[in-house]
Amino acid sequence: MNRKKKLNDALNKKLKKMNAKLRVTNKPKYIPKAERENIAAPENQPQ
Repeated sequence: MNRKKKLNDALNKKLKKMNAKLRVTNKPKYIPKAERENIAAPENQPQ
């Protein structure tokens, strides 16, 4: 029983990862706070 469970768990994990890659999200990619400040800094400086 344990052997079957281990095999099934491994296969289910692979399937779950593959399905997750196929799903498309509308969520924007996370940008760290430090990078956001660096991006905003040149825009805020007067010329």
